[in-house]
Amino acid sequence: MHMNPLVKKDVKVQSRSMRMSWGLFAYEAIMALVFFFAMMMIKQQSYWSEANIYSRIVMLYPVLAVTQIMIIGVTVPISTSSSISGEKERQTFDIMMTTSMTPFSIVWGKVMTAIIQNMFYVAAGMPVMALAFVIGGLSPVYLLWFLLIALLAAFFAASIGVFCSSGCKKSISAAVMSYVFYLVFFILTAVPYWIAEMYMYDFAGRVFFWLLLLNPAVYLMEFFTWTMGGTSVVYDIMSISSAGIKMSEEAAHNLWMAGAGLLLVLVSFLFLWTAAKRITPIPKRKVKKLAGNRMGAQ
Repeated sequence: MHMNPLVKKDVKVQSRSMRMSWGLFAYEAIMALVFFFAMMMIKQQSYWSEANIYSRIVMLYPVLAVTQIMIIGVTVPISTSSSISGEKERQTFDIMMTTSMTPFSIVWGKVMTAIIQNMFYVAAGMPVMALAFVIGGLSPVYLLWFLLIALLAAFFAASIGVFCSSGCKKSISAAVMSYVFYLVFFILTAVPYWIAEMYMYDFAGRVFFWLLLLNPAVYLMEFFTWTMGGTSVVYDIMSISSAGIKMSEEAAHNLWMAGAGLLLVLVSFLFLWTAAKRITPIPKRKVKKLAGNRMGAQ
């Protein structure tokens, strides 16, 4: 199986450095702190409730899962924001562009490196999360779904980081721009809908409702509320029926998860395609035009 040369090189370099080991240590330390803090809260709540403490351990799943998603959301833009701009700072970008790799394969290799690294961290945290399934009684299928959600979150965050890195000369500027794009997707896709609902603009609410498909926070909220309680936040809290859709709660949940997930993947590929266009030295059309002008001049 052919592997992207950038992925092979970057993964090999990272696996041999102490930075990877210290990063894994920090990741596990954060997970351990969150785990012990959550267990203390569960134990404290069990004093004021007649419910068995083991029935509350199931809450470890959303707590640890959200912690890992937040770590991915914070660390991936930092690691990918220097993927292209770092090459420019080290003055190795021109050398990289002289290889036989296409601009999209270069961008794809940078994204895959970040995804592999972060999924390695997520896999390392699985033994801690497994306690919620062994003791709390959750189905192992939810663990597989979380891995897919984490993969989607890493891919989405990495595509934003590479996109910003392709248009900046400094890694710091690319990192700041990545978090700005985060704010756009997390805030500006939800604010118009809430304003329309607040002032009872029914038509505007129906229109802006579909912007929530681009909001990763709504996507994660819908996933965890359905997993833990069997209720759809899109159907109940956000009044999906006001958008002109009449269907069951389960159908609304499945449609939302599939549609929003597909849309986030398409947006991620759009970022990658734009990043590849940005780092393309000379478009093929321009090369043919220059060659034609040179032939005509001769």
